[in-house]
Amino acid sequence: MEYTIGELAAKMHLTTHTLRYYDDEGLLRHVKRAPNGRRIFTEKDVVMLNTIECLKKAGMSIHDIRQYIDWCDEGFDSVEKRYELFAKKEKEVLRQIADLQKVLATVQWKKKFYKQCLDDGEIRFCDEDRLKMAEIILRGEELK
Repeated sequence: MEYTIGELAAKMHLTTHTLRYYDDEGLLRHVKRAPNGRRIFTEKDVVMLNTIECLKKAGMSIHDIRQYIDWCDEGFDSVEKRYELFAKKEKEVLRQIADLQKVLATVQWKKKFYKQCLDDGEIRFCDEDRLKMAEIILRGEELK
């Protein structure tokens, strides 16, 4: 299947500017061109675009993403490098998820606390509650 830049941008929830930028930066190396010069994208481009967006969201720079794509072009000789890259990214993403779980736990605890305040018509929080909460936080545990 083939896609115009507008069609692919809509399906991938990106802008046409982003697709042009990735192509101009040499990240989308297999984009075809119509006789009029317009880009024609295929499933191969969709898969690479998904990987580019994944790596970008995982914090990689365009320069490092280009290095990954260079490795892809090398074939089997660079598989170990690519494996190591994704093993490292997996650890980083898992750490980010753990950090976000703690953030979410605090947000949920605060939401629950303020809902209770609304239901009670007053704020009830004593020094003993604060002390217990501080101990939980300092132990690195999640608020419940």
